[in-house]
Amino acid sequence: MANILLLHGPNLSQLGSRDPEQYGTATLDDVVAAARAAAEAEGAELTHLQTEHEGELVSRIHDARTDGTDIVIVNAGAWSHYSYAIRDALELLTIPKVEVHLSNITAREPFRHTSVLTAVCDGAILGFGIDGYPLAVRAGLNLHDGVST
Repeated sequence: MANILLLHGPNLSQLGSRDPEQYGTATLDDVVAAARAAAEAEGAELTHLQTEHEGELVSRIHDARTDGTDIVIVNAGAWSHYSYAIRDALELLTIPKVEVHLSNITAREPFRHTSVLTAVCDGAILGFGIDGYPLAVRAGLNLHDGVST
């Protein structure tokens, strides 16, 4: 059974009420439930952490090196665009890593066009809203199992 770690950064706790035109009306609980259902359908287990504190996210990524985590899926929110601490922590991992964003960050404000995390992840899923999370689960599992996607 693969162990998937789903990570969310700042302000994602406000999904459902934060800019619904950009992020939709799904809550963070809805997003996690969609990812968990996709994981369980494939016989995998999913744990989740959302935090407003960058150091907590970095520490959790470090823990993933030795705690049996097989796959990391990360939506670091605004940290995606400038957190070299999160980037460096992800780079240490030798397991599959999938970046996911609800919105298409490349079609938004210029400061959001670049994610410093993308280069150290195996892939990125952008702009599919809540539907991106089951895609990220499947992509991570395929990478873990060595399946070509």
